[in-house]
Amino acid sequence: MTYQVVPLADSYAELGEGPHWDIETQNLYYVDITAGKLLRYNYKDDKVYQAKIEGEDLASFIIPVAGTSDTFAVGSGRRVIIVKWDGISTNAQVEKTLFEVQKNDKRFEGNRFNDGKCDPKGRLFAGTMRYVGDEFEHRWGELYKYEEGGNVELVKTDVGISNGLAWNEKTNKFYYIDTTDFEVKEYDYDFETGKPVNPKVVFNLRRDSPKNHLLPDGMTIDTEGNIYVATFNGYTIYKVNPVTGKILMEIKLPCKQITSAAFGGPNLDILYVTTSSRGNEPKPAGTTYKVTGLEAKGLPMTKIEI
Repeated sequence: MTYQVVPLADSYAELGEGPHWDIETQNLYYVDITAGKLLRYNYKDDKVYQAKIEGEDLASFIIPVAGTSDTFAVGSGRRVIIVKWDGISTNAQVEKTLFEVQKNDKRFEGNRFNDGKCDPKGRLFAGTMRYVGDEFEHRWGELYKYEEGGNVELVKTDVGISNGLAWNEKTNKFYYIDTTDFEVKEYDYDFETGKPVNPKVVFNLRRDSPKNHLLPDGMTIDTEGNIYVATFNGYTIYKVNPVTGKILMEIKLPCKQITSAAFGGPNLDILYVTTSSRGNEPKPAGTTYKVTGLEAKGLPMTKIEI
């Protein structure tokens, strides 16, 4: 099998992350975390639009709000905010704070939200990490769940860098990455209650030497239940069968820091990939790509129910 990797024009983000494919509008939304920016790639126009969120320094994920065309839930610092953006203007406005976590504890002042995604029922799962200090030494991140109506629940503590999330409704599984564990965990997942239990490791990226450890970052899943794991320092997305733990394919990209991926396009068979140029990585680092010819399809992503 041959696949093609094509850059999207004008798609640069210093720390591109959080890709969300809106199947209704055929738009890919993603963020530039440290710039506090939202980006939109329109499939029909083949064009990228971007906006700065007024008054915000960080934007870690973007998820459309169900029933709207211009309203999004965005992670910013330790808050999830509701942002209005028409998708064209270079500015986006904060409408309100949906919720805030890790308040009233000085340990968490250097924390921020990282990856966030909704399960197929519209519940938001989003986790925090340290962005000031050593997230490998101080595991002060946590994973949270937000449900329609405003209930916020702590799902997991002792997290270094809360990252990739994926669900499989056919097998009642939830997949989760804490980058500092160098692995992907699978949970039994109750889609009625939204509770993950019984974690087990299904993919391990540790190497013999800590210097060679690959850092798993964002993640998506296809219709066959295979997971796609981005590696922040590995130039690669691994397609993995989580039942066997076997690597089915290595998708190579021209950037070292691969941050996340999401299936999109009219047939959900294009893999959109975000990257980073942190630490003065040379061009084309920070470019967003589309990968075609994978002979796989993704699942529709879910908007947040608030």
